[in-house]
This record gives sequence, C-alpha cells and structure tokens, in this order.
Amino acid sequence: MSCSLLPFCHFQDLEAARDFLCPYLRQSGAAAARESDKSPNWEDDGWGAWDEAETQEPVSLYVSTFITKTCLLSKNLFCWFNLLSSFHVAKTNEELSILYPAAVVTIDGFSLFQSLRACRNQVARAAASDVDTIVDHASVGIMTLSPFDQMKTASNIGGYNAAIKNSPPTMSQYITVGSNPFTGFFYALEGSTQPLLSHVALAVASKLTSAFFNAASGWLGWKSKHEEEAVQKQKPKVEPATPLAVRFGLPDSRRHGESVCLSPCNMLAAVMMTLEEFFTGCYTRTAIRMWKGYRDAQIGWIQTVEDLHEREVAQFLVIYAPRRGILEVAVSCYKIMGLNNMTSQGWQSQTYQICLVDPVSGSIKTVHVPFHLALSDKKSERAKDMHLLKKLSALLKQRNGNTSFCLNFCSQALESILASERVPLSALSNITQTLMDTLKNQEFLCVDEGLLQFCANKLKLLHLYESVSKLNSLSVQPSTPLSDNDLAKLLRLDEKEFARLQTLLENYSQENTQTTIRFADDQDGILPVKMFLEYLECEKDMILVKKLDEGEYVALGSFFFWKCLCGESSTEEMCHTLESAGFSPQLLLSLLLGVWLYKEKDILDEPQSICCLHTTLSLLSKMKVAIDESWDSQSVSPWWQQMRTACIQSENNGAALLSAHVGHSVTAQITDSMAEKKFSQTVVGADTDSWEALSLDTEYWKLLLKQLEDCLILQTLLHSKVRTRTTRVSSLQAEPLSRLSVKKLLEGGKGGIADSVAKWIFKQDFSPMILKLAQQKKETESTEEPVEIDKNVSLENQGAETELLHLAYQQFPCSLELDILHTHCCWEYVVQWNKDPEEARFLIRSIDHLRCIVNAHIQHGIALMMWNTFIVKRLSAATYLMDKVGKAPKDRLCRRDVGMGDTAMTSFLGSCSDLLQTLMEADVSSDEMQAPVLDTEDAWVSAEGPISIVELALEQKHIHYPLVEHQSVLCTILYGIMRFSLKSVKPLSLFDSKGKNAFFKDLTSIQLLPSGDMDPNVLSLRQQFLMKAVSAVVQVQCTAQKARGLPEEAPLPAEKDKDWPALALDLAQHLQLSEDVIRRHYVCELYNYGMDHLGEEAILQVHDKEVLASQLLVLTGQRLAYALLHTQTKEGMELLARLPPTLCTWLKAMDPHDLQNVEVPISTTAKLVNKVIEYLPENHGQYSLALNLIEAVEAISS
Repeated sequence: MSCSLLPFCHFQDLEAARDFLCPYLRQSGAAAARESDKSPNWEDDGWGAWDEAETQEPVSLYVSTFITKTCLLSKNLFCWFNLLSSFHVAKTNEELSILYPAAVVTIDGFSLFQSLRACRNQVARAAASDVDTIVDHASVGIMTLSPFDQMKTASNIGGYNAAIKNSPPTMSQYITVGSNPFTGFFYALEGSTQPLLSHVALAVASKLTSAFFNAASGWLGWKSKHEEEAVQKQKPKVEPATPLAVRFGLPDSRRHGESVCLSPCNMLAAVMMTLEEFFTGCYTRTAIRMWKGYRDAQIGWIQTVEDLHEREVAQFLVIYAPRRGILEVAVSCYKIMGLNNMTSQGWQSQTYQICLVDPVSGSIKTVHVPFHLALSDKKSERAKDMHLLKKLSALLKQRNGNTSFCLNFCSQALESILASERVPLSALSNITQTLMDTLKNQEFLCVDEGLLQFCANKLKLLHLYESVSKLNSLSVQPSTPLSDNDLAKLLRLDEKEFARLQTLLENYSQENTQTTIRFADDQDGILPVKMFLEYLECEKDMILVKKLDEGEYVALGSFFFWKCLCGESSTEEMCHTLESAGFSPQLLLSLLLGVWLYKEKDILDEPQSICCLHTTLSLLSKMKVAIDESWDSQSVSPWWQQMRTACIQSENNGAALLSAHVGHSVTAQITDSMAEKKFSQTVVGADTDSWEALSLDTEYWKLLLKQLEDCLILQTLLHSKVRTRTTRVSSLQAEPLSRLSVKKLLEGGKGGIADSVAKWIFKQDFSPMILKLAQQKKETESTEEPVEIDKNVSLENQGAETELLHLAYQQFPCSLELDILHTHCCWEYVVQWNKDPEEARFLIRSIDHLRCIVNAHIQHGIALMMWNTFIVKRLSAATYLMDKVGKAPKDRLCRRDVGMGDTAMTSFLGSCSDLLQTLMEADVSSDEMQAPVLDTEDAWVSAEGPISIVELALEQKHIHYPLVEHQSVLCTILYGIMRFSLKSVKPLSLFDSKGKNAFFKDLTSIQLLPSGDMDPNVLSLRQQFLMKAVSAVVQVQCTAQKARGLPEEAPLPAEKDKDWPALALDLAQHLQLSEDVIRRHYVCELYNYGMDHLGEEAILQVHDKEVLASQLLVLTGQRLAYALLHTQTKEGMELLARLPPTLCTWLKAMDPHDLQNVEVPISTTAKLVNKVIEYLPENHGQYSLALNLIEAVEAISS
C-alpha cells in the first residue's frame, strides 16, 4: 500500500472540527487549550476524544437542499487571498464547489457559514457544456479581464467591428480536467450581485420554523401518513442554472486528465494525466511545463514565507511518485520551467503545507523547503548568497538567538562552504574542525547529533583526501622494466602464447582504441576536493561511493590508483591508506577495474602497467573479507567472479583481456599457495614447483580468456578499414558499428557472431565471392590437396580482406560457417534496403548472397522469410498501381503508393522475380539433401538470446510450388512493363478471377489456381502483351548495338543476367500461348530493326518455318518498296519498269513506314530472300512472287 500526499490542513484543524460538530466535548478541549495556552495543533494530545464521540448521539438538526438528480463526481473547498494586481483579480471569499456530470454547483462560503447557523444554504448552479467527460475541477475565483484581454476576446468573437463595454465584466473562472479537451477553461459571467443576508432573513426564518416544527412533529408522532406522502410528492424548488461554456481548452485525444491542483496564488494549476503531468497557467491558458514518467503520481503545493521580514512568499511543487517510491520538490518549480523566480510582497502569509501519510506505519511526515532556494537559478547564485548573508547578519545581531535556527543555519553554511571550488583544503579542514569542536563544547541537550556526525564524516573524508594527495605527489624510484620473458612468466604464458597475445593487441590497438578528448589542463590522478566530497559518503565506519556516472566513477578511481598503475606512487601505502579509511576491498576492486578498462589506450601503450596491476590486485586480494575464508578449489569465489563480470561487460576488449590474464595469474598464485600449504602438511619435503593446482575459478578464467580473445579478434575485424570506397556510400553504410563485449555476444544468441560480421560486410559492401575466397584459403591451409579457386573472382586488392576474414573463420569455425554467414548477410542487406528502398543495390546484393547459400533448406527458409517480411506488401501496392494506371507509372505515383521512385521500383520488380525463382529452385533441391546440423564453439555454448535467423529459416514450412510459379509469372510481367515502359497494359487483366484471387496469398497455402482452357479474350490480351514486350526487347537490343563505340548508359542493375527472349518464351508457356508464335514475332522484329545476323540465329528455333517465310516475304517487299519507290532515283524507275506487273503492283501495296530500319544493304536483303525461298514450298501461293523478288534484288545489286 503506497503513501498518500495530503494537504496539512486536513490534520491541523481536526480538533476545531470536532469542537464544532460535538460541542459537548468542548470543555475538555478548552481546558487543555487554557493549560497549554496554545492554539489547537495536530501534534497535541486529545485524539482519543473522537472515540468517545462515536458512541454518543448528539441532538442535531439537519436540513437538506435538492440540487440535481445526477451522481456526484467531486467536491472541493477553495480559499483565496489577494493576488497580484496585474492580473485584475478582485478580492474574493471562500466557496464550496461541487462537480456533477453536467453541472458545477458553487456555494458561497460566507453564506454557507450563515446558513449552517440558520440551518439553510444558498445554492447557485451552473451547467457546463462542450466537454466529453469531466472528472475533476477547480474554481479559480472571480476575475476581471484586463483591457487588452477584453479587446482580444471581443475581436475573436465579434471580429473587426466588435464593441466592448467601458467597464470589463466580472466572471468566475473554472478549470476542469477530463477528455476532449483534457483541460478546459470555463467562464461564468456574473449577471447580478449576490443577495445579501438581510434580503433572505425572512425566508431563512420561515424555513427554519417549518423545518423545526416538521421535525418536532415527527419526533412526537404528530405527523400523519397522508402528510408524509404529500411531502414526498412535493417537487423541490431548484434555482435555474447559469450558462457555463468552455472558452479555452487543451485538446489531445490520447490524454485524459485525472485531477487538478491549484497553486496557493491561483496563478498555476498542476494537472495529472494518464500519460504524464504538466503545468498550465490559469490566466494565460497555456501549457507551461510537462513531466514524463509520473503515472499515478500525487501532487501538492508548499508555500514558504521569508524568515527575515516575512514579507515575501515562495511556492514549490511537490510530486510523489508511488511507482518509483520517490518524493520530488521543484526547487523552485519556476526554475525547472525556465521562467523567472516568482515571489510577491502582496500576498497574505498563510499556512499552506502538505504532508505524506504512510498507511502502514501510521506516520505523518511534513515537507519543509528553505526560502532561499527560490532565490537562485542557473544564471545567478548571488540572490541566494545575499539572502544567507542577510540571514547571518540578523542572527549575529541577536544576542539570544534561536538555538535550532542557529544549528540549521550552521549546517547550511557548512554545506555551502564544502561545495565551494575556491576554498583551499586547509581552510575546509579548519572550518569543519572548528565547528565540530564548538558543537562538542555545548551543553549535552543542545547538541545536534546529526550535525556533529555530519562534521565528523566530512572531516574524515578531508583527511583521506589529504593523505591520498600526498601519496600521489611523492615521487617513487622507478623499477626496472620487465622483459618480455618476465612478463610472460608473470602471466603464466609460454613464449609462443605471449607473442601471439602481443600480435593480437598490436592489431587491435591500430584500429580499435577509442580516442578521447584531452584538454591542456587535464591531469590524470587529480580530483578537486569538491568533487571528492560529492562522490563519497560515510556510513558508520565504512566509506561508500554514491551513484555516479561512468566519467565520475573513473575520475574517482584515477585519483586513487592511476599513479600506482603508472608506477609513480607506492601501491602498498595507497592500499593500506584506503583500507584504513574504511573502503571495502570489493569497492576498491571495482574502482581499480573501472580505471584500467577505461584508459585502454594508455594501458596498451605501456606494457609495464601489467606488472603494476598484478601488484595492486595481489594486495587487494590479501585484504580482510576480500576472499572468503571458506573458499576452496571446488567453489567459485565472489571476489574473482566480480572481476570476471567486469571483464565480461567491458567493451574495451584489449584492456579486458590483459586484466583477465592478470586475474588468472593472481588466482593461480593464491591457489598454488593454498594447495602447497595443504600438501606440505601431508607430505613433508615434497617438491611443488613443477605443478599447478586446479580450481574451479581457474577453469572459469580459462573460459573467459578464450571468450575475450575471440571477442578481441572479432572487434579488430569489425573496426578495420580494409578498402577505399570509389562508389557512392549510403548513409546507412556510414553509420558506425557498435563495440562488442563478451556480454553482448552471449546475449546475442547463437547468431550474434555471424550477425556482427554481416553488419561489417554490409558496411564494407563486399562481394559474396570475397567470403568464398576467404573460405577457400582456409580449406587450402587445412588440407594438403589443392583447392580449386573460382576463376571469376579477382584476386587483386583482396589480401587484407581475405586475411581478416580468414582469421575470423579460424576463430569461429561453426558460427561463421559459409552458409550461415551468407544467410546473415542476406538478411542484413534486405533489412537495410527496407530502411531506404531507393538503394536498390542492397536488395540485389541480398539476393546475390541468397544464391550463394549451398544448403537448400536454409535457402528456402530465408527466401520465404524475405518474401513475407519485406516484399509482398510493396509488390502488392506496385501491382494495383500499375493495373490502375494501365502503364508504367510515373515517379511521383511510385513514391506515393510504393515508397520508392520509378527507377528503384523497376529494379525491385526484377529482384522479386529473382527471389521467387530462387525459392522454387531451393524447394526442388531440398528434397535431395538433408537439413544442416547447427553447431556452436565450446566457448560460446552458454550463449542465450533471440533465436538465430538460420534457425528461423529451418522452421519455415514448404511452399506450394504452383502458387509460387503463378506469382512469379506476375512478377515477370510487372518487371517487363516497368523495364520497357509499356503502355496500355493492365497486368491483372491477363488473368481470370481465380488467378487474381491467388495473388499475394501465403505461399505455403493451397489456393485455387486457373486450370483448363482459358477465355479467348484473355488469351488475346496475353498475346498482345508478349508481342509488345518482344518488340520492346528488340528495340533495346538495337539501341545498344548502335551505341557500340560510344559511352554506354549504365544498365539497370537487375538486368545483368536477364535473357528476355527466353523469358518471353517461358511466359508464353505459362500463359497458355504458342511459343512458336512468339519465336516468329521475335525473328520478324529482328529483321525489322535490321539485325539480320541475329535473326538468322533465331530462325533456327522456329518450328513452323513456312509461316515465318510468308511473314519475312512481306518484310522483304517493304525493303524493296522503300528502295525503288521512295528513293525516286532514275535507275530505280528504270528497274521498276522492267519488273513484272504483278510484282510492281505488290510492291506498291507495301508500306515501308512500318520498317524500323530502312538503311539495310541490298546484299543483306538478298540473303533474306534466299532464306524465304528456302523455307517456302514450291506449291506455296507466294513461291512465284518470291522468285520474282530474287530477280529484282539481283538486278538492284548489279
């Protein structure tokens, strides 16, 4: 059960309320008051009188007034005092406000008081409108608009010609919270003054008399049953409501107000909402400040009076967040809002405090805020200091000052002095010591134990700071640098292992050490005393570190240990000083590792620091309670586990690897010492120099060393720059890769390592063949037999790339298996493409990696995942857009509906066709091979995290092959329309209703597909489309042939392997069209564009050559007609006159405008005529015409 934040007056006036309601109990309370000569206080005794009141029934008279039939939502009592004159608010009295779903009832406080005496009340009711829901409200009071606000309101309502009254109207303002708007501002115009009591005296007396006699008759039994029914049937008289409309509001459909709390000056209101809390100005009607993360919070206000002259009053907002268990004070709330501090000399000083009630313990805690905290902001501390100085001067002038006040001021003064940056250490120590001596010399009853303990703690920290500073300033004779052999022995490594460690760290330091900004005045191992005191705190005999960020924590650790790690300070004396001061070994170990891991670059540049770390760690391990006395070789020590945890979490892998080696060495040293001592007791004179004791901690260190070495190699790979990019780099590829740690790899699951390498490959934009080349190099080294290397892979400038990948393959033979790596690369590229679909090359590269996957099960699963996750929705949008416009859409429409430009969409459709084709091939191949067995390196079997992409791919269901084939046909059609900018083509019109309904469905489901004979109209549309496509293909081929020798345009990336004539024939087969018709059309188009050499090759594929010969005969006639009739040469006219009349008539009927290339040599046309004669049978009706064409061509050639 959480605490509650309540106004203090709920408890302060309990006794007064009891005396008013139970007058027969006044005597005891009054006697107690006379004895104490104090006003009623919530801390006084006498609470037990309430229990007596519960058992007695005082004779009281109750009178009710009917207000409304609806349920009551909330009721509040509002009290005001004089506000700032600039807001034009009149002096108002108290009132009781009651909220109903459709009305706000206000009862004047003075009238209520008189009515309670006379057993009646005066009620006014106002009906609210234009708000969906109201759950709470606050009455700001009666206000008068300023002339500017009056004119602004009139202009908004009446426009330019609006008129205003000479005297601004008086109105009552109400703030409501709920929904739509979540905060509303209502204004009720006061039409007449409130009635005086003298006007209603007669009515009051009459009502009192009737009520008294009615009640008396009921008591005495004089009231008859008939009279009771008459009273029940009589309808109560209700005063008509004053219209109350919302004038301003803060609308937001997502937010719903829950409660509102007015500030003591009624200038601000704090509103609690379902999402967060915010401030709003009561008179400006604007949201001023908003806080996030305060759901279910409670709010209240504190009013503080200046303790010097009691002329100024400041207010603060208090927020209690039960979910987070914290109580926050906005000191001052205006400071947080970025506004000026707001105090006033015109406010009437009132007690406006709040308290925190704990229902579990029954305790009540008040909140007090010093007044001077409202006088400072981020720009100036002068106001606060001047206030404290005046306070001190007034205190010194008083001979008999308040002791508690003096102690409170001394505490604040000491805190301010200790927080100063300019006071020297000696002065701080003297001031603190003097204050503590003064407190000790006071009388026992006047001593503030809390302040005395505070001084003792600060003095202890100051002495510690002085001791550490002296140790850091003393110069130590530098020790002789250790050789590589000595360092190897220190780390318990042989020469080969130490050389490998040096090589790995050198490669790592070249690319991976983080550069930090250093300023000229920054010095390692120096910490200002102000920050030192802020970072530490004393608790009994222990010294603890407060919750600090990484930079502050490292600064504190550097102050203690950096000089020691550099060999410039005595490690033994430093450890002894810190242990004597009260630091726990665990805390010192945490500070030591924080410095070591953070300053990685300096550590790697100075190998001798390894020896210093070894010495420091050995000394810390020998401290009391560092290593548990019950620790043995078969248990895990929390001390070493703390160090291993720090190494696992660190992203500075070089420093972490070195510290792990040192930790392993110290652990083995202590383990050997314990084992030697135990063994020497059982076997006297045994030689123990040649063996090493085994322990569970030692095995954990070996496992961590392998993990850190793997992580170091991987980090070196990921942050290496092995090539200079000549092509444009996408912003996605320019994003830096995150640093790795053992913890991240363990939490990344089985696919975390391959995923990290895939991100690096995407950033470098390597070809998939590079991965294969590195794998072939690994196989070449692992086997004596030569491995065939792909001849298509260029070996130039690939040395560094393949070398790094080869090293990673050796370190992770399972996690970076080639199929697994291709799978992660495929997924990484398609994920990045989905972020920026304009980068079509990312999707192309993704499919390239997909095709490189050897195992069909993985290939099938990842292709299906790509389709379902990234492709199908965009393809659906592109299909319906193209079907709507009936042609290749323009760039603007593509961006609007599909999210990419027309060029990118063309490549996207080609990639979709390739993806589905790969998916169908993988489905067929998966029946012929087994699913792979996924394995993990021994050091990483404990990795836990999300399921890997490969595992997800293997879990995918098998596709329904005919459905994928049906979808692939549509993709090819769409790609053809976009690639060749075809017009008057609606892709969905090429399919019947069954075919349309089967598109974009789950590829693993069974759908009803077209079967049997197709509608002739649909077949006709399909044939027209394919012929358009074939013509467009030949046109592109002709354009490319003419452009030879000139700078060619960059072809579309997805077109590099497309054989469009073969695709057209494949489409004809799936669309139930004659393939031979498409072949003949293709041949005719080749001759039409003058590419006779390609046409001769294509003729060989045609089955019905007789029909083709008839078509080519027409094309030959068009060529001759252009040569004889349209050139209008003398030789041509003479030759035309010598031709047979039948041939002349036929040639004149030919239209050469249908030819796409008329500049064809006559010799080439002669070859075409010979082909026609070759394929036409002699009994054919046009055979004689073909013979005449041979004579005409020979005549023209001669």
